[in-house]
Amino acid sequence: MTAKNTIRTAFGMTMAAALIMTGCATASVELNDMNRGSSVLNGSPAVSESGMVYENSEDKGHAIIADGETKEIGGGSVRKTGDAEGDEADFYGENSAVFATNGGTLTLSDMDIKTDGTHANAVFSYGEGTTVNISDSVIETSGNCSGGLMTTGGGTMNASDLTVHTTGNSSAAIRSDRGGGTVTVTGGDYSTEGQGSPAVYSTADITVNDATLSSSASEGVVVEGKNSVTLNNVTLKADHNKHNSDKSDNFNAVMIYQSMSGDADTGLSEFTATGGSIENENGDIFFVNNTATNITLYNVDIKNNGDGVFLRAEEAGWGNAGSNGGKVDLSANSQEIDGDMIVDGSSVLNLYLGDSSVFTGAVNPDGETGEVYVELTGGARWILTGDSEISSLSCEADSIELNGFTLTVDGKTYSEGTASEGSEIEIKLSESNGKDGGMMAPPDGGTSMGKPDGNPPEKPDGDTSMEKPEGNPPEKPDGDTSMGKPDGNPPEKPEGGV
Repeated sequence: MTAKNTIRTAFGMTMAAALIMTGCATASVELNDMNRGSSVLNGSPAVSESGMVYENSEDKGHAIIADGETKEIGGGSVRKTGDAEGDEADFYGENSAVFATNGGTLTLSDMDIKTDGTHANAVFSYGEGTTVNISDSVIETSGNCSGGLMTTGGGTMNASDLTVHTTGNSSAAIRSDRGGGTVTVTGGDYSTEGQGSPAVYSTADITVNDATLSSSASEGVVVEGKNSVTLNNVTLKADHNKHNSDKSDNFNAVMIYQSMSGDADTGLSEFTATGGSIENENGDIFFVNNTATNITLYNVDIKNNGDGVFLRAEEAGWGNAGSNGGKVDLSANSQEIDGDMIVDGSSVLNLYLGDSSVFTGAVNPDGETGEVYVELTGGARWILTGDSEISSLSCEADSIELNGFTLTVDGKTYSEGTASEGSEIEIKLSESNGKDGGMMAPPDGGTSMGKPDGNPPEKPDGDTSMEKPEGNPPEKPDGDTSMGKPDGNPPEKPEGGV
């Protein structure tokens, strides 16, 4: 049965419909006035009129496509059903409702976009030179593996003043996958309900300004590999209460890790938050595993309503046991930190507290053996809430309040009221293959993290279909939302895995 792309006005049809054949699908255009003059390319007008409706029910199909061209669409509605499976949808945009590729530029405004299908992402930007600009719009997805905004292969996504809500599993509101790209979001509300569906999942460079992010079952933010998330005056609320994997028993608001699935380059990741707030309902605030990261906090209101710690850097199920902890540089300025920090024997923490920051908590109160350096400058203070063990310390004489507890520095008991001068711990991380003493090297039989030029394999020239070339990995079984690979290959993604 031939599937249909349908474009019609929301005001009812007063003229006969014009039928246009576009490849394997039939597009019908219903105009209530022949003088409206909409031109149709690939089943989509180059410039849309207010009230237009774009519909596609074809498996693997699209309702709107910008393929190497420039389009502007405003004031319309998009409805997408139909399913897809695996990498072609997650990496290359198959089955997305709105799809830009091959250096196209697509500008959307005042849109109402809904998808109901498996691997039915709402708005997708794929490939270097491709740009999607979307503003003042509402996006809803209800199927599994169906993100709101999706960017891969080096694409660019610019979004402002959106309302995005997803209900399926593995369906981040702001989402990226293999090859990454650049995502800038300003204003709006971005929320998720599904398991493994953080508000933001980053294998790209993602910046969010003056917006609200929330998750009701998953982490609030996940950063994978050599990528970044920057939050400026953002309200982040996370209630991580369902595991999407057996790789970790922890719940957390922000997770920074390397899955070894091949979807993110190995290297230093970054999480930066300035102003705004982070509120966590369950578990830890930060969890770092199998990667190295810079965490930078400036005047963020951080509240943990759960019973977890502020920072946990430790081994979990990704990478090689014994070398897959977290390596963290945490810099805090004008910042209040309330909660313990746990650093296990495979992990490293350099904690830099400056500009009148206050840390109320303990470091390794249960005697963990990870290397930890603490530096307090600019009137910063540390108020202990439990016995603490660290490797090195730099502080002025009045920087630390023991509060009746014991601080051990390199095996020696620290005396309150004394200054100290220590050395930070060097964090080494190979960005090419993860062979820093075995950290993040793939398990036996696995593949390396290197990707050609850091991007996913390109499609054949001129091939705009979403069919897989021969020799590609087999598709995942129907309904499999995990990123697990066959036995012997890299392990599956974690919570929030896309």
